Amino acid sequence: MRLTETDVLLVIDVQNDFLPGGALAVPDGDAVIAPINRLAARAPHVILTQDWHPPGHASFHGSHPGRAPFDTASLPYGEQVLWPEHCVQGTRGAELAAELRAERAELVIRKGCHPGIDSYSAFLEADRRTRTGLAGYLAERGLTRLFLAGLATDFCVLWTALDARRAGFAVTVVEDAVRGIDLDGSLSRAWAEMERAGVGRVASSALV
Repeated sequence: MRLTETDVLLVIDVQNDFLPGGALAVPDGDAVIAPINRLAARAPHVILTQDWHPPGHASFHGSHPGRAPFDTASLPYGEQVLWPEHCVQGTRGAELAAELRAERAELVIRKGCHPGIDSYSAFLEADRRTRTGLAGYLAERGLTRLFLAGLATDFCVLWTALDARRAGFAVTVVEDAVRGIDLDGSLSRAWAEMERAGVGRVASSALV
C-alpha cells in the first residue's frame, strides 16, 4: 500500500504511563515504538495524541471513594471505567516515550484535559459533544486517510477509528503498531467493531 500526500500517521498515546512499568501499562506496549518510528520516518504527515489529565480527574478511581481500579461509575455522560491515576499533566508518566521519534509531528492533540470528562477518541471526548478540533484541522489541510498506531487498541485506538469513520475519513489500523489492554474480551470485540465500521488493517511492512 503506497502512502500519498493526503495520508496521516496518527500516533495515539505512546506515553510512559502506558508502557511497561507505567501506572496503566498496556501489555507489550513498548513493542509499538519500533514500527511507529519506521513509519514516522517516511509518512507524509505525522500527528500525535497525548492523554493529559488534571489531578483528581473524574476517570481516576481515587476520585470515587470506595471504588477500585477498573470498577465503573455513572458520570453525567454515562458509564465510565475508573482507571488508576495516569498521565497527569506535567508528570513523567504523561510524557511521550523517550524512544518515540516525535520530531516530525506536525500537531500534538492533548485530550482528557477537562476535569469531569474522560477522552479516548482523538476527535470527540467521552461526553460525545466536546471536540478536539482534529477533524477540522485534517479537513482544512486536505488530509483524507488516516493510519492509526499506538495505545490501546481496544480503547483510544478503537474510539478514534470509529469517530474518524463517522467524520468521513478513510481509516486503517497498523496492526503490528498497536497493542491492547483486553479487559474481559475487549480486544477481540474492538477488532470486530472496527471491521464492521469499515476500518482496514495493514502490517507496517506493507506501507511504502
